Amino acid sequence: MISQVIEPNNEVSLLYGMLLIRRIEEALVDEYPKQEMRCPVHFSIGQEAIAVGVSANLTRKDWIVSNHRSHAHYIAKGGDLKSFIAELYGKESGCCLGRGGSMHLTDLKAGFLAGIPIVGSSMPIAAGVAMSQSWGKLESLTVAYIGDAAAESGSFHETLNFASLHNLPLLTICENNEYSIFTPLSQRQPINRTITDLASSHGIKTYKGNGDSILEVVEVTKEARNYILTKSKPAFIEFSTYRLLEHCGPNFDDDLNYRDPSDVENFINRDPISIILKKLIQEKKFTNNEFTIMDETIKLDISQLIQDAKIEPSANYSLENTMFWSKND
Repeated sequence: MISQVIEPNNEVSLLYGMLLIRRIEEALVDEYPKQEMRCPVHFSIGQEAIAVGVSANLTRKDWIVSNHRSHAHYIAKGGDLKSFIAELYGKESGCCLGRGGSMHLTDLKAGFLAGIPIVGSSMPIAAGVAMSQSWGKLESLTVAYIGDAAAESGSFHETLNFASLHNLPLLTICENNEYSIFTPLSQRQPINRTITDLASSHGIKTYKGNGDSILEVVEVTKEARNYILTKSKPAFIEFSTYRLLEHCGPNFDDDLNYRDPSDVENFINRDPISIILKKLIQEKKFTNNEFTIMDETIKLDISQLIQDAKIEPSANYSLENTMFWSKND
């Protein structure tokens, strides 16, 4: 059966976590055109290392506030997979009782507070959670996930200023995949200024890392977490990454020519799963046969989860059945 326990010092465990996310999303890509999932979806294929590497350093007491591209964050944090898939199908057993869909996931038991689809809006909500942790003198922190486009929102600057002023245990993770839908970062920001520069200007401790390397994500996040908990100050990490599919939806949109064709062709060279798998095989820590068994087992379990979700009762939209928070208590 599927396990979502990620061990930061176990490279095979890290590989498993990324492969699980990849195979779930690939299965959803195949299912989505059947018109049984009636919600917009933003896939994280290519970006799995960040979610897994960050959550490998978190505990259940740490909170995550995610954005519209939230599947990987939810899965890596240990969100209930049955509830996740049921939610996409609009089922009563979904994590939001079938009312939220892909962009409004939640699992309080796993420490996944919410997916917030409005760009940049995960940050102020996460800051509020971090403030409550600060007041309670808790040995925990809150993670706010954003994309590079969030750096162009007012909430980005307002939240970082507030977090810096009040020394909040807030870790902001920027998944920089270089594009805001179709527009590259180079057309949205001055060429000599980085997103990390913007965060640093608010007095925030900043880090940068290669989001294609699971081991680097683990190490950079570990350093940032230790800084937050020992210094009682916020931190910001910008991870470079790559989004393989279209901004919203299950398709490839490279016919639109907004990305350099060579970037897409060279995806395999920066695929985080291929990178760690190649390393493990070269170091004789894992074999192709073991990977095949792992892969096929995951696929079978995911297929069963999807079939189970399809036969669940559909969401009840009556007014007296609108509260879902008690489900997550």
